[in-house]
Amino acid sequence: MAVKSAYLARKGEKGSKGEKGGKGPKATDLKNSGFSAEEEINAYRDMLLIRRFEEKAGQLYGMGLIGGFCHLYIGQEAVVVGMQMAAQEGDQVITSYRDHGHMLACGMDPAGVMAELTGRRGGISKGKGGSMHMFSREKHFYGGHGIVGAQVPLGAGLAFANRYRGNTNVSMTYYGDGAANQGQVYETFNMASIWKLPCIFVIENNRYAMGTAATRSTAVAEELGKRGEAFGIPAEQVDGMDVRAVKDAADRATEHCRSGEGPYILEMMTYRYRGHSMSDPAKYRSKEEVQKMREEHDPIEQVKARLLKSNRASEDDLKKIDGEIRDVVTRAADFATNDPLPDASELWTDIYVNA
Repeated sequence: MAVKSAYLARKGEKGSKGEKGGKGPKATDLKNSGFSAEEEINAYRDMLLIRRFEEKAGQLYGMGLIGGFCHLYIGQEAVVVGMQMAAQEGDQVITSYRDHGHMLACGMDPAGVMAELTGRRGGISKGKGGSMHMFSREKHFYGGHGIVGAQVPLGAGLAFANRYRGNTNVSMTYYGDGAANQGQVYETFNMASIWKLPCIFVIENNRYAMGTAATRSTAVAEELGKRGEAFGIPAEQVDGMDVRAVKDAADRATEHCRSGEGPYILEMMTYRYRGHSMSDPAKYRSKEEVQKMREEHDPIEQVKARLLKSNRASEDDLKKIDGEIRDVVTRAADFATNDPLPDASELWTDIYVNA
């Protein structure tokens, strides 16, 4: 089954390339591209919250207030925001270690997320999970996972539970281009296809693994969705820098899963502006490449431009939204730096659960 590309094939066109490669996303052929004013504003607000939160997290890390690893989502905001726009109550989300944006898009409290990053008592996981291992059953968010690809079979397990219970919920299982090479991904594809599990495999293809371009380490690096063909899983490649394209594809994928047709693959062609983690100087790509992506494909600036051009919002309206979000993030950071540390007795809690 061939991958349904969401890109317009334009003969001879070249994307932006850095020292090690990486093309910019092309225009997306949207079947249902009309966002209402409310959808545009909500998408702008949600993506801006993630961007400002991650910028602040980067600052706190630099100040030594966040320990361990910290992987920022800056540049990829349209992926999770567009996916959540197609979600219904009860749909589950599970992802990798680059997870703060997913938490916020699921509606988790920014103060609780930030406090978890700083290891405080009021953190989402009581200060014991840190950046990569937060969890919220209330918001149907089943983690951040530090082991590359480990979340993929767990995501299929969530989908199996939905099928077993006979509901219409969908498991949105995110992983990156690096995890696409892990063997458990293909074992999961096989089971998900056999049992027709309502699972959307969302590949966040940001073009770079920890220290090298995906094109240097991965066969067919920009068509990872094709890997589902052997298992009969339909796939689409999506401009992951355009929230409308993501929402459009997510609508089709969720409908496919909810109707009992089995799993679906969405390969989101996206881009991270920062290094793999805060400790990564990202010298494997040029500054010009990153700047070109920011100038030509930034997901937030695209929405901002549409809002202004359509007169759905003014510059003052958008500045007000930005100010409100900055206040939310500032309060979250204040809480995260002043909340008490967990008591030592917390080392012995949440180890086992009676199920």
